[in-house]
Amino acid sequence: MSDAAARAWVRERFGVSRETQLAVLADLVVAEAERQNLVSAATLDAFWHRHILDSAQLLRFADDSCGHWVDIGSGAGFPGLVIAILTDRPVTLVEPRRRRADFLALAVQQLGLAERVVVEVCRVEQVAGVAAVISARAVASLPKLLGAAAHLSTAKTRWLLPKGRSAREEVAAAQRSWHGMFHVEQSLTDPESLIVIVEKVARR
Repeated sequence: MSDAAARAWVRERFGVSRETQLAVLADLVVAEAERQNLVSAATLDAFWHRHILDSAQLLRFADDSCGHWVDIGSGAGFPGLVIAILTDRPVTLVEPRRRRADFLALAVQQLGLAERVVVEVCRVEQVAGVAAVISARAVASLPKLLGAAAHLSTAKTRWLLPKGRSAREEVAAAQRSWHGMFHVEQSLTDPESLIVIVEKVARR
């Protein structure tokens, strides 16, 4: 999918005003990428496809409530800031690296999201609360993610985890230590990318 097609996909589903906010986010990330390694330079020419659409597609698998969304290892804001722009949910962005967290805090202010988006400058193990949705993009293996963030999860929490070709192997590894409903969906952005969806997580 071209960048123009990815942008059109977002606009058709979420409207022009939210598309405009996403364009502001894109500009902020590209500008900050000159100061720190937020995203791979090789992805900047396909920004909407590789980052915006890759994040927005997770909403296909989220419930329609406005429950709390926790994004682990938010980095440049993907997927957490995209979710915050495209929905009215409260969102927590968990980012232990100070420079990236400072960027996220600035972006939240400039996007006018400060009333419902919080940046936690710490590891997810230190975050308190309960999440309706937990996301993490390219952060850690599935068993490690479940171990780190299970304290935020209830029987109703849905985990939405973009993964590469190793997704099914990670699911098999996680099932050795965790009960739950595990499902794998195809990503819209890459034929070799998958999205792991987990519910009803509990240790064996």
